[in-house]
Amino acid sequence: MLQEAKELQQRKVAELFVKAHSAKTTITFRAPTGSGKTWMMADFMNRLIDEQRDVVFLVSSLSKGNLAKQNYDSFIKNTQNGNFPLLKPYLINTEVSSEEDVYIPTNYNIYILPRDLYKEGCVLKRGAMQHFLRDMTNGNFKMGLGKKIYLIKDECHVATTNLDEEIKNGYFARIFNFSATPNLERGQQTDVLMTDEEAMEVNLIKRVELNEDPNATVEEALDKFIEIKKQYDNLLDVHPCLIIQISNKDKAEEEWNQTIHPALEKHQALKWMLIVDAYKGNGEEDSKKYLQCDTNDDVKKRKPASQWKDYAKEMHSTIDVIIFKMVISEGWDIPRACMLFQVRDTTSKQLDEQVMGRVRRNPRLLDYETLSPEAQKLASTAWVWGIRPKGLQKEIPVRLWKVGKECVSNQIKVKTTRLLELTERKDFNVSDFIEKQREPLVYKDIFSLYRKMQQGDNALRDMCYDYANDDYIKWWRFMEAYDKIKKEYDTFMVDYDESMVEGEETSFPVSSLYTDSNNHDEMEDWIWCRHDTISDTFAFDSEAEREWASFLAKISSKSIAEVEQLDDVERYLWGKNFPHNSGIKYEYYSNGVHKSYPDFVMKDKKGRIHIFEVKCLNGSGKAGFNEEEYKDKVEKLMECYEYCSKKLKNHIFHVPVKKGEEWQIWTFENGEKKNLTKDMFKASLKV
Repeated sequence: MLQEAKELQQRKVAELFVKAHSAKTTITFRAPTGSGKTWMMADFMNRLIDEQRDVVFLVSSLSKGNLAKQNYDSFIKNTQNGNFPLLKPYLINTEVSSEEDVYIPTNYNIYILPRDLYKEGCVLKRGAMQHFLRDMTNGNFKMGLGKKIYLIKDECHVATTNLDEEIKNGYFARIFNFSATPNLERGQQTDVLMTDEEAMEVNLIKRVELNEDPNATVEEALDKFIEIKKQYDNLLDVHPCLIIQISNKDKAEEEWNQTIHPALEKHQALKWMLIVDAYKGNGEEDSKKYLQCDTNDDVKKRKPASQWKDYAKEMHSTIDVIIFKMVISEGWDIPRACMLFQVRDTTSKQLDEQVMGRVRRNPRLLDYETLSPEAQKLASTAWVWGIRPKGLQKEIPVRLWKVGKECVSNQIKVKTTRLLELTERKDFNVSDFIEKQREPLVYKDIFSLYRKMQQGDNALRDMCYDYANDDYIKWWRFMEAYDKIKKEYDTFMVDYDESMVEGEETSFPVSSLYTDSNNHDEMEDWIWCRHDTISDTFAFDSEAEREWASFLAKISSKSIAEVEQLDDVERYLWGKNFPHNSGIKYEYYSNGVHKSYPDFVMKDKKGRIHIFEVKCLNGSGKAGFNEEEYKDKVEKLMECYEYCSKKLKNHIFHVPVKKGEEWQIWTFENGEKKNLTKDMFKASLKV
């Protein structure tokens, strides 16, 4: 997994951990589908149990898509591999005869409850759950174990009426809501937030190319899928799939017979699977539901229909197209899915964000950094045909202006920096270093060593595997010396005189995109134009960024290099560094290697390149904003830019910081640091 992705998850878990120590008894955590919500939940529980051994968790999971079993399997896996060793999961089930009662043991600390097992008329409602809650707490005449039970509502936007009764009875010390789409009508105001933009920036989830054309056809989607499938096979070694959602269940049979199936018949090479809203049950009516499933794959002969969904989501499953006559929302992970088509008619509804999340998981997240740029772009893009969900912000495509046949980017050449690996240090050899280490008197256990590697820096993990080369003993020796190697690594990485080197020379990408926001402004003089309209209105990530862009626009005629006149409009060599497709980035170290994509780049009339990273300290009132962490990040970035300015001649780096209504501009040139006002900055640009 990319270091940035891992650290984003860990940062959000740390925020949730802090909230767990506040006075609030109900806390809501929002993260987009595909961002590793179950992993973060496990990390959070492990941290709290480590601190409070008298805590147990009851995790309420949906019964749809076997989400409870899926969560249980994930917790077990992460316990066994040493990631979260304190978790002792137990899956509550009711597979007993009608005469028997259900017994829930009390020697575990994580209990996963499928929501639909706890409702009127079910076995658990006959008293087993209340007995368990009383035994765990002091609710049984003060004779219980005295534990604190924390309730986690996974996919909390779905009602849990019967469990809510137990909340009123006071059995739960705290409630933690987890969802990609918390329900505000139920008071689920977000306390800890991972935005889609944050997750997309570190490639945890894919960007969405949304086709909102109401006349789009299944045939168009199939043609696009066949094109993308070839690229997946060649670049990602993943068998992709297209999901077709029949949004109007009343017309499902008609849509299948008249629209979807005829389109599939034209592509005989594609393997398809039609899955109805089927689940495993004991009654005759339940088993009949499987009769509506169908497929043209030989899995029909090999597996019962009840197992098709599990087969379809496997990474190398042969199924190309999955058609659902159901709402495919929560609890069905299929990272290989890259496309979603919503069959639409006059009664079609907006796409559900949960449904869209099925195709936004990154199929190569764990080794994303090893992929080529072309493969990375493919792995981080999803194609969707449907009606835009309310929560999905629009992405606006942009392109550079051209001067005749020449792209404007040819007139702005930007140098970048990168950080060397420890193994690239001239006086360091990992084999020699380990050989010099004293043999330990007592070897550490393999589980704690593996956990240390998993929780550590990706670069050290890769160094370990390269050194060990599948040799178990060498792996063990590396991990025994891990702390000393990490000390060498940290010391080297923060010494930018040694670790920072000049990277590739690059420029703005020919095309990019940005996520629409409320921070709009007219930008008619810079190098970008919009694909979708002749409008000069652009959106910015923050109000401070918009304000700084407006300032640069005002000084452009006097300070910024001009390109040849385009369309009777004077345009100047400056613009927003939209991260999508951009190679303008600078690596810095802060408990791992990070990439800074500066906000703006401009070329002045002296031919110098100016790099801007805009910051604002006015966010102290916002939920989740930690001013000290923010300041620390800014200081780390400024230290990076100071060394960048020393390494890259003719490049000047600026960090404009807004506090209140005032601006301070920290400027780095030739390794020297200055603090400027706006007027001083303008004066420094004069020819």
